[in-house]
Amino acid sequence: MLKKSPLHRRGAANSFHVLIFGGLIVLVTLGFLLWGMDWKAPTDDKPAPAAGQTVAGKSTDKTKLASGLMLYCAAEMRTAVEEIAAEYQKQYGLATQIQYGGSNTLLNQIAVSKTGDLFLAADDSYIEQGKKQGLIAETLPVAQMTPVIAVKKGNPKKITELKDLLRSDIVVALANPDQAAIGKKTRQLLRAAGLWDQIEKQVTAKGVFQPTVSEVANTVQLGSADAAIIWDTTVQRTPQLEAIRSPQLDPGVAHATLAVLKCSDLPTSALKFARYLTSADKGLPVFQKLGYQVAEGDPWSEAPELTFYIGSVNRRAIEPIIDAFQKREGVRVNTVYNGCGILTGQMRQIARRGGIGFPDLYLACDVYYLDTVRSMFQEPVNISDTEVVIAVPKGNPQHIKDLKDLGKPGVRVTVGQCEQCTIGVLTRKLLESEDLLGPVQKNVVTETATSAMLVPTVTTKSADATLAYFTDTLAEKDKIDVIHIPSAAGKAVQPLSIAKQSTQKNLARRLYQSITHAKDSFEKIGFHWRLNDAGQPLEPEKPAEPEKPAKAKQPEAAKTQSAP
Repeated sequence: MLKKSPLHRRGAANSFHVLIFGGLIVLVTLGFLLWGMDWKAPTDDKPAPAAGQTVAGKSTDKTKLASGLMLYCAAEMRTAVEEIAAEYQKQYGLATQIQYGGSNTLLNQIAVSKTGDLFLAADDSYIEQGKKQGLIAETLPVAQMTPVIAVKKGNPKKITELKDLLRSDIVVALANPDQAAIGKKTRQLLRAAGLWDQIEKQVTAKGVFQPTVSEVANTVQLGSADAAIIWDTTVQRTPQLEAIRSPQLDPGVAHATLAVLKCSDLPTSALKFARYLTSADKGLPVFQKLGYQVAEGDPWSEAPELTFYIGSVNRRAIEPIIDAFQKREGVRVNTVYNGCGILTGQMRQIARRGGIGFPDLYLACDVYYLDTVRSMFQEPVNISDTEVVIAVPKGNPQHIKDLKDLGKPGVRVTVGQCEQCTIGVLTRKLLESEDLLGPVQKNVVTETATSAMLVPTVTTKSADATLAYFTDTLAEKDKIDVIHIPSAAGKAVQPLSIAKQSTQKNLARRLYQSITHAKDSFEKIGFHWRLNDAGQPLEPEKPAEPEKPAKAKQPEAAKTQSAP
C-alpha cells in the first residue's frame, strides 16, 4: 500500500482517486469503441470510389452482411452452386444461404416475401416473369440445358421415342408444370407434339408428378418409374440413368439465368457474388465439368474496370448514370470524353498497336463517327438525338435570324473542327446543303475540338454566333438565345455500342442496359429519346416519299438520322 505523506490531505486523496477512476473509464470506453470499429477490409456494401471521386454509399449494415446473402436456386443446379458458394466463402468470407426448389415455386416465394438477394432460375422465362412483377434488377447468363427422356442404365424397357411413354407397361414421372422449369418446358413441348393430354393421363393414372427435377430423377433411379423427362445435365450427374434424345424435345433449350433481386439489401455484395458465379474462370468451369453448356463469362476480378469513350455532347446526361452504376456494382468506369474525331482516331491507333486499352463501350455524338469504326463494335442502338442550332448572346445584338445571316459582313462565327468532332462534320454538311459553306466560312473565327467548347465562345462574347448542339445550350439559357434551323441535315443521332473485343462483355451489357433505360436523364438535358420502356428502338418512322427527279438530291447528312 502507498503511505500517506505528511502533507497528504483528505481532499487531495479524493482528487487522486477520482483521477484514477476517471482514467479507467476513458480506457474502457475507448476499448469498446475500438472493438466496435472494423479495422479489417471493409465489410459494408459500399464500393471503392472511382478515381477523383468520393462515393457517398449507404451506411454499413454489419448485421445484414454477417448473415450472408440469400440465394433462391433451382434444384437442378444445386451441386454446382454449393461448390461455388463454398469456395467463395473460403476466399472472401461471405456466406450464402441457399434455398432450393422448383423455379416457379421460388419465384412465388420471392413475390410474397420480398426478401432475398439472388434468384437462379433454370429457365429465363421465370426471369422475364419476375421482371414483369417488378422483382428483378440485373441478370447474368449462366448455362443452357435440353430436355431428354431419362431411363435406367441399359434402357430395360427399350424406350426410343416419346410415344413409347404411352405404352401400358411404362410408368412415367414428370415434374409439376406449376412448380419446376422442366415441368413447364415439358408441357409446352408435349402440347406442340400433340401428346400432352395423353401423357398427362398416363402420369395421373399410374405415374407421379414431382415438385423438382431432382425428385423426378430419383423416382426413375429408385425404380418407381420407368421413364421421365428431365434435363440432360441431370442425367449426366446421375450414373444410374441414361438419356434418350427426342426431336420433339430438342427445341426446348432452357437458359439458366442468375438475377439480382430488387429487394436485396446488399446489391453490391450480391452483384459481386453474381459476377463470381458467372465468371469464365471461377464459377462457370464448375458448371461445365458437370455437363452444362455454359454461357460466355467475363474473367473474374474483385473490382473490374470498363473503359468508356463518350462523345462530348453526351457528358451531362451520361455522368449520373455512370456514377450510379459504379456505386451499385462496386466497379470502376474509366470515362474518356472528347470530340468523336479524336476518339475514333485514338481507337484506330490502339487497334493498330494490338488493341490493348481499346474501349469496352462507345457512345458517339452521331452515327457518322461510329460508322468509321463500325467493324470494331457490335450492333449499336440509337438512343437519342439532338439538333444543331444557332446560339447567340442574350438579346441577339446582331439580329441573326437564320443560317444566311451568319454570312453577313462583320459577324464572328465559331464552329466545330471537322476532323475532330461530329458537330464539325454536321455543320459542314448543313451549310453545304443550304449552299452557304463559303459565305459562313469567311466569318469563322474559331474552330473548336469538341462541341462542349462552342457555347462558351458566345457567353464570353468572343463570338457573335455559334453552331452548337441544342443540348449544350440549355445550361446557359440565361445568357444566350437559340435560333432553330428547319433542316434534317442538322440532326445528330447518338448510337451506343459494345466493342467486339471487350473482355468484360457481361459487365458492359449491364452498363448498356442502365443507359438504355435512362430516358429521364437524357430528356432532362434536352435530348429526344428514341427507345421504349424496354430499352428497345421505337417503331421506325414511315419512310419519306421518293423525291421527284426534278428535286435536288437529298443531303448526305440527312441519312444519319435513321436507325440501322
